[in-house]
Amino acid sequence: MGREGGGDASTRVPRYADPLMAQVDTDLVFAADDGVELALDVYRAPRDDAPVTVYVHGGGWRAGDKADDGPRRLAPLSAYGVTVVSVNYRLAPAATFPSQLHDVKAAVRWLRANGTRLGLPTERLGIWGASAGAYLGSLLALTAGVDRFEGTVGGNRDQSSAVQAVVHWFGQSDLVASASRTAVEARLLPFAFEAGLLGVADVTDAAGQARELSLLSWVTPGAPPFLIAHGDRDHVILPSEGEALHRALVRAGADSRFELLGGTGHEGAGFDSPASLAMTAAWLRTALRG
Repeated sequence: MGREGGGDASTRVPRYADPLMAQVDTDLVFAADDGVELALDVYRAPRDDAPVTVYVHGGGWRAGDKADDGPRRLAPLSAYGVTVVSVNYRLAPAATFPSQLHDVKAAVRWLRANGTRLGLPTERLGIWGASAGAYLGSLLALTAGVDRFEGTVGGNRDQSSAVQAVVHWFGQSDLVASASRTAVEARLLPFAFEAGLLGVADVTDAAGQARELSLLSWVTPGAPPFLIAHGDRDHVILPSEGEALHRALVRAGADSRFELLGGTGHEGAGFDSPASLAMTAAWLRTALRG
C-alpha cells in the first residue's frame, strides 16, 4: 500500500446538520483569457480555520462545470471540515493542452493572493480531482514551478501554484495507456478524450507529447502526499491507471495511499457515500495540518 497519509474518518469534526445548507460563495472570477471569464465557487466548512482544497471537475476535458458536483459531493465534503473551492477551466475542442492546466494553476495562485480577503487559510492547499480533473490536479501537483506549465493566465505570478496534498479519483495517469481501448470500449466512449485534450484525431498522432505528459514521468521523491481511489469495475479509465500512479509514487519514496472500491464503476455512487467522503476529508485535514 505504501506509506499512508491519513488518520481515521472521525465524524467529531463540526458538521452542518444539512450539507445542502453549506455557505457557498459562487462565481468568483479568478481570471479571463481569450475572452473567457474563469470562475470558482467556495463551499465553506463550518470552521473558518478549516483547510482548503481545490476541486477540479471531470468530463473528459470537453464537458462539465464547477457546480455539477456541488450537492452530492462538494457541500457534503465541506460539512466534514474541509473548505472546497470548485474551479472552471477552458474545455476542448475550443481549448487544448496546456490551457486547462494553466487555468487550474491560475486558480491556485489567485486563491493564495486573495486568501486573507476571503478569510481562507491558503498557505497550504490541497487539490482534489475526479476523472479528467484528477489528471489535471495531479499534473499540477507534480509540475509546480515548471515554467512552461505555469502559464500567465490570471497573473499573480508572485504566488506559488504548489499544493501540499492530492486526492486523485479514478483519473488517468498515462495518456497513451488510457487511450488504448478495445473496440467494445471505443463504442461505449464516443469521444477520444485524450486525443481531444491534445488537439489531435488520435493519441498516436502526438505520441511523444502524450508520453511526456504521463503523470508517471513527473513523479519525484518530493511529490506531495497522494490519496488515490479507483473503482474495480471502472471500464472508462481502468483501475490499473490509479495503481500505476500509486506504485510510481511509492517507488520514488513519496507518500501514497491507494483505495480500490469494490463493485464500483466510473463515477460510481460509492465515491460519494458518507464513509468515502468522511475518509477523504479526514485524510485532507491530516495532510494539510502542516
